[in-house]
Amino acid sequence: MNYAQLAFTDAVKNLQEKQGSRNGYDRMEKMSVVDGLTDNEISFIQDRDSFYMASFGENEFPYIQHRGGPKGFVKVIDDKTIGFVDFAGNKQYISAGNIVTNNNVAIIMVSYPHRARLKLYAKAKIVDLENDQKLYELLKPEDYQFRPERMMVFEIQAYDWNCPQYITLRFTSEEIEEILKPQKEYILTLENKVKMLEEKLKDQK
Repeated sequence: MNYAQLAFTDAVKNLQEKQGSRNGYDRMEKMSVVDGLTDNEISFIQDRDSFYMASFGENEFPYIQHRGGPKGFVKVIDDKTIGFVDFAGNKQYISAGNIVTNNNVAIIMVSYPHRARLKLYAKAKIVDLENDQKLYELLKPEDYQFRPERMMVFEIQAYDWNCPQYITLRFTSEEIEEILKPQKEYILTLENKVKMLEEKLKDQK
């Protein structure tokens, strides 16, 4: 798996040469071979509640779609394969249609609280629900209301991590609640102590 070899086309390399960054990226290209997802990538993927996917249409335009679900809705099947259940949506089927004619996709997953971004190149495959019940049992999210339409499986060709520059810190309401939990517990403790002291003062009067 070498992300740079896939991403750095001749046109890209020419621009790198003109801008003075080619030597550094040439070294990166020769050193960035990784055989499958490591525990770090697996943990990151399993913790996501959304991602962005680019597919390529017959009109020669790329199409970028946001995909979301409960945290962990993207499942790691093995160190080279991930997948998810495709929920019923607006029924445009642009990504699904694109994949039928060109199964090359690019995926970006972002953790805004950690300012981390994982990029993946993959070969996509659409699997009908009735054709693989075992796979569906593996991919379906638990304790989540949804209407499944199909499954999407991605054979990862390469991946890379982006630098955190320009990723703005953002938090979900659940993450904010978790961050504020110790503070709220401390405030509650103080309020209880104040209440006890007020009761004692009443008894002394």
